[in-house]
Amino acid sequence: MIYLDNAATTWPKPQNVVASVEEALVRKGGNAGRGGHGVAMQMARLIHQTREDLCVLFGTDDPTRVIFTQNATHALNQALFGLLHPGDHVITSSLEHNAVARPLYALRQRGVEVSEVPGVPGEEFNLVAYRKAFRPNTKLVVTLHASNVTGALLPIREIGQVAQEHKVLYLLDAAQTAGVFPIDLGRVPVDLLAFPGHKGLLGPQGTGGLMIKSEIGLEPLIYGGTGSLSEDERQPDFLPDALESGTLNGVGIAGLGAGVRYILSEGVDRIRVREQALCRKLWEGLKEIPGVKLYGSELVERRAPIVAFNIGEIDSVALSFALEEKTGIIARAGLHCAAHAHRMLGTLEQGVVRFSPSHFTTDEAIETALLAVKTVANELA
Repeated sequence: MIYLDNAATTWPKPQNVVASVEEALVRKGGNAGRGGHGVAMQMARLIHQTREDLCVLFGTDDPTRVIFTQNATHALNQALFGLLHPGDHVITSSLEHNAVARPLYALRQRGVEVSEVPGVPGEEFNLVAYRKAFRPNTKLVVTLHASNVTGALLPIREIGQVAQEHKVLYLLDAAQTAGVFPIDLGRVPVDLLAFPGHKGLLGPQGTGGLMIKSEIGLEPLIYGGTGSLSEDERQPDFLPDALESGTLNGVGIAGLGAGVRYILSEGVDRIRVREQALCRKLWEGLKEIPGVKLYGSELVERRAPIVAFNIGEIDSVALSFALEEKTGIIARAGLHCAAHAHRMLGTLEQGVVRFSPSHFTTDEAIETALLAVKTVANELA
């Protein structure tokens, strides 16, 4: 088996991630914030250490403003429903994953106004149209950093600067870039950062978070026990407690922290360069196969480590199934929970096949995948 679906979940994980999960299960199984006994305190320290590690990675210095969530979708919902109210206006892109598109649809039904900045392949975000989209009641801009379909990177610095000019908050979905591209919240104009733990950060599934810059308040998405102020029926109003009701996934957070420390030791730039080199090899090889259509920029430096393609009119799911069945190549096909992006690409019916290597992927694996695509393409044709 050759695994090329790292944009969905990275696998394999670094060995220190596996070891940290085991260590937490075996020796640190207490419930953080629920008691002053030793094992509870051990888990609390472990969780706080992961907050600090994430601050180092993302260029912030206040671990209390790192909110742990189940995943990036949970983080995005917390930000969107915690900020927006009837009468507010929000600006978004035409590439968004359903993790943004569906909450915005629900909020629209409640009276929130939504504007979608148009895009076309090669110009996925029209900055001129974006500047014209602001209204007196605009409260938030929300975009992804990179498309999970083609890997196309949005100009987040420019997007954030324009938002700042209008005194509007910017929420960034870093699902495809956290851990692979440098994101320094001390330098880029992003106010809230949503990230998954199980993709580029190399942690387990069921982990993620929301980074919130100072002076931004959110209404909780979930109310309940926090381990603090238990005598009061009101939800605590301080972070992280205000937004972290219920037992945290301490074991998963242990693995997430280990993944972040692995990235810090390897270096984000080194990881990115390696993954982009593999994507370049994929792109160059695929474009030589008759009938292959590639999507996104040929310049891998302008993309997250994702290569999307089709072969003729062959259904993408059928092609992906054939690759796994006949050659053991694991890819992702279909619409990738991102109908807006496929509508823009004109692939809403066919979908696309997506290859996404990690820096653990070998050059030999890429060569085998290219040969497999060529073989299956000839058979299906």
